[in-house]
Amino acid sequence: MAKDLSAPVGVMDSGLGGVSVLLELVRLLPHEHFIYYGDSAYAPYGDRDPETIKTRALFCAKQLYDSGAKALVVACNTATGVAIKDIRETFSDIPVIGIEPAIKPASMQTDSPRVVVMATPVTLRQGKFQELIGRFTDRADIIPVPCRGLVELIEAGILEGPELEKAVSDCLFPVLSPVPDSIVLGCTHYPLIKETIGKAVFDLCGRHVPLLDGGEGTARQTMRLLDQNGLLNPGPEEGRILWRTSARDGTEDRYKAFFARRRKETA
Repeated sequence: MAKDLSAPVGVMDSGLGGVSVLLELVRLLPHEHFIYYGDSAYAPYGDRDPETIKTRALFCAKQLYDSGAKALVVACNTATGVAIKDIRETFSDIPVIGIEPAIKPASMQTDSPRVVVMATPVTLRQGKFQELIGRFTDRADIIPVPCRGLVELIEAGILEGPELEKAVSDCLFPVLSPVPDSIVLGCTHYPLIKETIGKAVFDLCGRHVPLLDGGEGTARQTMRLLDQNGLLNPGPEEGRILWRTSARDGTEDRYKAFFARRRKETA
């Protein structure tokens, strides 16, 4: 493995969603350079067949690998569930980090918690997801919720407002009685609308419910693997981000603007 410490970390998603993971990566690894690749021409992955998802995920990973990425972060729950094994086998000379829904921390919060998991239909059908649920069913009541249509709205830039609020409420209304102890955001797009989800939950059940996602855990695992492989960039300069996409409509600028806005809001 080449030890070019200044090489970028590649981050891939079906579109805008992986920006939520990139925010955590930049916060934890401020000296690293990143290349973000969003496959917005083929978004969303959540309703596509597994073979198409695998083909697209491998294509995105190759774009980042060929650009000199020293590690790959698959910042998409659907792509992780469908293609992470193939990506690791194909690009075995660099660390490959996936993401998984934050079911473990949600299951450990209280005794016998009720946990709602919002995710795309494909993620919920994957054996990797079913295996994850199976590890915690003895200590938690886990309720998967297929959220059709949310990713499409987010990719269209609808990040707030009545249309999004109705879509979120329609997804969650059937599973909020009794009130869950936590809600797991099992798609990297969903943390981008966390405020809308939180408001919908409060409006529907009259109290705030913790919203958990896997972005921070993925960033920590990325840091651990970079460190283990001697690939951490010591700095001292602040890292840069290169934005790329399969779309042809200025989507990179939308990624960049949204990242900057969210980073400012959470600073």
